[in-house]
Amino acid sequence: MMLSFSTALTLLLSTLVLFLCSMWPAKKKWEPKGQHCYVTGGSSGLGLALAIALTKRGADVSIVARNEERLSEALAQMESYSFSLTDSESSDAALEEASKPHDGILPHAVFLCAGASRPGFFVEEDAKSLQWGMENAYWVQAYTALAYTKRIARDKTAGKIVFVASVLGYMSLIGYSSYAPGKHALRGLAETLRSELLLYDSTVHIMFPGNIDSPGFIEENRTKPRITAEIDSTSKPESPEVLAEGLIHAVQCGDFHITPDILGNIFRSSTIGATPHNNILLDGVYASIGWIGLPFWRRDVDKSVLNHRKEHQDYLEAKGFYSA
Repeated sequence: MMLSFSTALTLLLSTLVLFLCSMWPAKKKWEPKGQHCYVTGGSSGLGLALAIALTKRGADVSIVARNEERLSEALAQMESYSFSLTDSESSDAALEEASKPHDGILPHAVFLCAGASRPGFFVEEDAKSLQWGMENAYWVQAYTALAYTKRIARDKTAGKIVFVASVLGYMSLIGYSSYAPGKHALRGLAETLRSELLLYDSTVHIMFPGNIDSPGFIEENRTKPRITAEIDSTSKPESPEVLAEGLIHAVQCGDFHITPDILGNIFRSSTIGATPHNNILLDGVYASIGWIGLPFWRRDVDKSVLNHRKEHQDYLEAKGFYSA
C-alpha cells in the first residue's frame, strides 16, 4: 500500500530528527524531582495532565485555577488553590499562598497553562469582549510571570517560567481576532524575559500547541464560526497527556520555543527571526519546507474564506448587523 505524502514526510522528518539529534551535543537536563512546580490552569486539560506528569516524576506540585469544583477533584498529593488570575493582586496572592507551605520559598518553576478562547467574527466583538480576550490569552499568564520575576529578583534566586501560547501565536486566521493577539503578545513577553532573566540565572520557555482535546476546546467550539471550524478540522486535537510529556521533555532539553508537531515546527522555523534555534540544521529543513508549502496552505485558507462570503453576509443579515 502506498504511503500518503504526509505520512512519508513524517517518517522522513522523524528519521532526520533522530540522525541530527545523535550528532548534536546533549544539554544538561532539568529534573523536576524534588522541585516545587507551580501550575496555573491546573484543574483540567493540559494543566492537569502536566501537574500529574510532574508529580509522577517526583515534583511537589501546586495547582491554581478558578474552578473550585474541578480543583477538588485534583490529585490529593497536589496542593490546590482557587484564585482568579486575570488581575494582578489575585495572581500575586496565589503565588504567595503556594509558597507558604514551603517556608515562603518561591516555586522552582512555574508552568502557565491558564487561558481561554471565545472565537467569533471581529465585526461582532465589542470593547468588553476584546478585553476579555486579552485577559484570558495574555494577562492570565503575564500577571503571574510579573509576580514571579519580582520575587526572583528580590530573593536573588534562580527560577524557571514556562508559558503556554498557541500555534496561533505564529500566525492567525478568521475567527481568532480576540485570542491570537494575546498569544502573539505572550511570544513577545517570553522573548523579552528570556533575555532579561539571564540577569537572574533564570530560564524561560514557551510552548505553541495546536488544538488540545480538553474541556476548554469543547467550550471554544460553542462560539466558533463554521468557517473557522472548517479550516480547523484539518488539525486533530492532541491529548493533554501527550502534550504534557512533550512539554516536560522539551523543557528538560532546554528548548526555548516548544512546538509539539511538524506543522508547529514549520511555523516556528519560518518565523524564527532572532529566536534561538532548537537544532539549527533541522530548523533549516523545517524552514525550507515552510518556504515552499506555507504559501499553498495560506492560498487554500484564503480560498475557503472567500467561498464563505455569501454565507457570512446572510449570517450577518439574520443577526440584524446591517440594520444596527
